[in-house]
Amino acid sequence: MRKGNYILLSFDVEEFDLPLEYGHNMSMEEQMQVGNSGTTIMQNVLQQHNIACTLFTTANYAIHHKAQISTLAQKHEIASHTYYHSQFEEADLLNSKNTLEAISKQRVTGLRMPRMQQVNIQAVKAAGYEYDASINPTWIPGRYNNRHLPRTLYEEECIVRIPASVTPHFRIPLFWLAFKNMPLWLFTQFTLQTLRKDGYVSLYLHPWEFTDISSYPIPAYTKRQAGKKLEDKLHALIRTLQKHGDFITMQQFKNIQSSNIS
Repeated sequence: MRKGNYILLSFDVEEFDLPLEYGHNMSMEEQMQVGNSGTTIMQNVLQQHNIACTLFTTANYAIHHKAQISTLAQKHEIASHTYYHSQFEEADLLNSKNTLEAISKQRVTGLRMPRMQQVNIQAVKAAGYEYDASINPTWIPGRYNNRHLPRTLYEEECIVRIPASVTPHFRIPLFWLAFKNMPLWLFTQFTLQTLRKDGYVSLYLHPWEFTDISSYPIPAYTKRQAGKKLEDKLHALIRTLQKHGDFITMQQFKNIQSSNIS
């Protein structure tokens, strides 16, 4: 592994509940079917490129797809996306961790809250997590305004916080909506700029984005370039980034940073 330049690619492995936000009823069976189809596509992409990533997984999804999560855990880090994607209580921090550990046979050390919502960091610590990836340090209208927070890794209450990457100067977010709505050349340029500045980038997507979600009543910007187009775009991005850094899990990155500090 070369020194520096790490790519932290992560996926939120979850039930596809986005249409519920926009008043469209979906059965849990349908939510799981879409999520599972996308996760299978994601799994094939990662296997083709032989890269490791972090899978922030809801316990609910893992319970419904135990064999798949068990297989993914042999190569990738399994982290918590709490218990359910659409509802949360603090007890879910520990309950999801325990459930995911039982299914994956891994020690679960990382957390990402659904929709990057705020979380009580002391509760995160009490549940036994080592790092949190629930911060997007930028302004997303209608979601959050985190422009005052650090752009890069920092520590709070003995928990390492690994924000999603944003560009150095204007804090343009390098997250799933940017990836699907920006031209690939521009997203790649922003990503490499951030990689050169910070020595790493943290990018996140959702497996369900790689399925056909065109029929669902959700905003156009959330389903643009979904399915095969986005899958091909991800292949191209990975091929480029492999020339500039190493794909590692968030837990590996945290350990590297901790050893550098000590």
